[in-house]
Amino acid sequence: MPVSRRDLLLTASAAGVLAQLPFKAAYAASTTTHGLSSFGDLALPADFKHFPYVNPNAPKGGQLTLQITSTGGNQAFDTFNTLNIFAFRGQGAAGMGMVYDSLMSSSSDEPDSAYGLVAQSVSISNDKNTFRFRLRPEARFHDGSELTAEDVAFSLNTLKNDEQVYPTYRLILKDMVSAEAEAKHILKVTLSPQRARDLHLTVAAMPIFSKAYYTGREFGAASLEAPLTSGAYKVSRFEQGRFIEFERVTDYWGKDLPVNVGLNNFDRIRYEYFRDRQVAFEAFKGGILSYQAEYTSRIWATGYDFPAIKDGRVLRDSIETEAPVSAQGWRFNLRRDKFKDARIREAIGLAFDFEWTNATIMYGSYQRVTSYFENSVMKAKGKPSPEELALLEPFRKDITESVFDEAYLPPVSDGSGQDRNLLRRADQLLMEAGCTRKGRSLLLPDGSAFEIEFLDFQPTLQPHTQPFIANLGRLGINARSRIVDASQYQQRLNSFDFDIISLNAGGSLTPGDSLRLVYGSQAAKTPSSLNYCGISNPAIDAMIEHISAAKSREELNIACRALDRILRAEKYWVPMWYNNKSWVAWWNMYSRPDKRPRFDTGAPMTWWYDAEKAKKIGKG
Repeated sequence: MPVSRRDLLLTASAAGVLAQLPFKAAYAASTTTHGLSSFGDLALPADFKHFPYVNPNAPKGGQLTLQITSTGGNQAFDTFNTLNIFAFRGQGAAGMGMVYDSLMSSSSDEPDSAYGLVAQSVSISNDKNTFRFRLRPEARFHDGSELTAEDVAFSLNTLKNDEQVYPTYRLILKDMVSAEAEAKHILKVTLSPQRARDLHLTVAAMPIFSKAYYTGREFGAASLEAPLTSGAYKVSRFEQGRFIEFERVTDYWGKDLPVNVGLNNFDRIRYEYFRDRQVAFEAFKGGILSYQAEYTSRIWATGYDFPAIKDGRVLRDSIETEAPVSAQGWRFNLRRDKFKDARIREAIGLAFDFEWTNATIMYGSYQRVTSYFENSVMKAKGKPSPEELALLEPFRKDITESVFDEAYLPPVSDGSGQDRNLLRRADQLLMEAGCTRKGRSLLLPDGSAFEIEFLDFQPTLQPHTQPFIANLGRLGINARSRIVDASQYQQRLNSFDFDIISLNAGGSLTPGDSLRLVYGSQAAKTPSSLNYCGISNPAIDAMIEHISAAKSREELNIACRALDRILRAEKYWVPMWYNNKSWVAWWNMYSRPDKRPRFDTGAPMTWWYDAEKAKKIGKG
């Protein structure tokens, strides 16, 4: 009698037999592919040699030195005390993401495609809920041990279930039903039928840990021991809180894979820690940093006039891509009673004069953010379309009536810095919300003084915030700015202990399940989540579900526009500004490909060290 596939999986010899079967033959009721995407559209064939935007012959060598200025997960801005960036405890070191491999690697030329890295192919069941990844048998950790399906299953299950892991991972993997090794090099991942559309891409992008390494070790421990990993780089030298350096793994098992050809070109990548961007810029001018991503318009407009720029030793560029821009704004903490009324939030927003700020402080370099999907086809415009209305109507009782009118746009000021008409309108809204006056002070509806604290970890935005605070003072609101150290700032964000913060939320070409982490009701109740505003609205939850379940780009765009209308109408933020270009500068010892990726700058990870250029500027 023939042995069924079910019987094979139940026998002791299942792993060996299954591994010998042709992958597609083993799972006939499925589709086998070399890559994954949201809507099944892959631009590159199975036999592609490298990504179109790299130089496949780029030489290896040299060092790239840059600053750490941002945070994510448990990573702090100005220091670190652990090399474990996935656990909740401690402040993680910069750059640790590059030491890990994942099942697949994304393309910067496509909105949401990923191609095989550790996984050489994947078989997808007809109901698209079961994914069997066939791993490359040559995959190895840095100690030479094999990377198997057991390691990947351990990694996914740890990120989903270990309570010491940063909560974001548990949230995004909650609809992964199981991850198990069916054979040494075959990983079976089962997803819930109710799962978000892009969960398979999330799974394919998760870092892979060594199960053997963590046997006897606490995964959630804050440790300065470099973990055993398998990526193109490994931790080299570091000094806690000052710098961390990574070295290229010369015998990296995956260096010749199509997704890696032309990448990982630097022998060393070093991150320097600075508490202040101005200090970091001085370090760049002095040659301590070799690459600078510039975020301050004042410095970009006036600071790049030092000798090394004038004589060509330092170059700079303004790079535009097709990627959606980040949505930057001051975010209200709705957990505070004083911000629960949308009229009060709108009144506060009217006190910010973007036109004056842009002209006076930012050299006219920016445009006003008006949408959560700014500079993209997902941005809501005008009145809702019939398709948008069909999504919004069931939730009319949960959202403001203005959602069903023109998409909200912040008013344009007269550019004076204190537009009287806008301040008069703000005062009217505050009175309508039940605020009262006592002398020159504004009182909240409960009779307490209206006070606001703008929390930040660095003084960069002080020139922009102080005029805003002055206008709030004219309304009788006692507003102040408080700068704390980066570690305290992160702790206060994790516990939602703030009034208003500035946040730059990156745009996505294919929004999906990750929106739950930022705007979903469950995330609002989860400590350390990314829903800093505390947004909890059934209509928003429903729009996120529509986005996550969209089966085409058109469905996705419609649902995003509906979500955008609600978020904007509810005044959850004071929108700031955006720049659709990336400002970068570097010491002229690097070369870059002729072609850039569509949705990324390519800088500096597609670049390489150019020994001849370095010699000419004395950096050889």
